[in-house]
Amino acid sequence: MATPQNFHVVTSPTHFQELLSQDLSRVSLINFWAPWAAPCAQMNDVVLELARRHPALLVLQVEAEEQPDIAESFEVEAVPAFVVLRGHTLLARVSGADAPALTNAIAAHLRPASVQPKAQSDALPAPPEGETPAQLEERLRGLMNQQRVMLFMKGTPDAPRCGFSRKTVGILRDHGVQFGSFDILSDESVRQGLKVVNNWPTFPQLIVNGEFVGGLDIIQEMIENGEFEDIVVKGQ
Repeated sequence: MATPQNFHVVTSPTHFQELLSQDLSRVSLINFWAPWAAPCAQMNDVVLELARRHPALLVLQVEAEEQPDIAESFEVEAVPAFVVLRGHTLLARVSGADAPALTNAIAAHLRPASVQPKAQSDALPAPPEGETPAQLEERLRGLMNQQRVMLFMKGTPDAPRCGFSRKTVGILRDHGVQFGSFDILSDESVRQGLKVVNNWPTFPQLIVNGEFVGGLDIIQEMIENGEFEDIVVKGQ
């Protein structure tokens, strides 16, 4: 049986970003797998069947060890693992060979456009002892406003710890942008809290004048359409 047109084997981070960014209103299923893991073989069949059953669903097959930058970006630590997105908004995560849970997650979010799923949790993650959720949000806002341009990334500009962070630092430096940075690996409350505050599931996250701008794929789109120069570069 032929592979459905909505099923794609991801070959690079750029390929992944291009596929994901084609339609930001579309629901996507990302399947992180490895050829040596027996449960993945079973779940690959389930994913292929979901692609055939739901032509509106974008299905992205990511071999985790071959695409470590993508796996790290979604904090995948074991396979099989599944991420369901609408555009860049995280809808659901399913870990392990749980076919019923994955099938139900897809069915729940492939609703008519008039019925929008809840995009994010209303609550920030539990902050460290002695810090209230309100204090955590105030701290996050303070960090986002530390400098006009702030990059929340994995690692530091001189020692990035994921490929997406490394590329974003390179773009900012190539355009002469002065920016501050924060290593989200150093503070789990900041790492999880920013996902909620900015409604964005991955890192890096670029902030300008205290407002969320986007991740690497959005930054690349902004460069192409001229918005990066207007929003990020100018005003320094």
